[in-house]
Amino acid sequence: MKLDLPTDLRRVHSMVIPMRWGDMDAMGHINNTLYFRYMEIARLQWFGELGVPANPQGMGPVIANAFANFIRQLEYPGDVIVYTYVGAIGRASFDTYHDMRRSDQPDLVCANGGATVVWVDFPAQRSVPVPESVRQRLV
Repeated sequence: MKLDLPTDLRRVHSMVIPMRWGDMDAMGHINNTLYFRYMEIARLQWFGELGVPANPQGMGPVIANAFANFIRQLEYPGDVIVYTYVGAIGRASFDTYHDMRRSDQPDLVCANGGATVVWVDFPAQRSVPVPESVRQRLV
């Protein structure tokens, strides 16, 4: 299992997300599905800051794959800091990575993961090049 993110990444975003009581599972820690939700929340906020709102009638980002490495348990109560990074950038896609840490232990990575983002023309249902205006903000 790969626990470290690639070393040639650029941090592009960070945000704090409160863990909720209902995020816990029967084992008393944050359910594994919520790590994907935390990455999604951070990615969507970052896309919003890039000026890329969801637009099903136009073009925009779609997740082609996603992964997570669970390193240490997150437990309620507390906040999660999600750092977002950009990796390889292709013609119609780019890689994003995240690491998740407790806000009261910011040097301790509890989980990391990422997703490949593909730029899509939604009505045509096909990939298209990442717009230059977005690409410039990724590098």
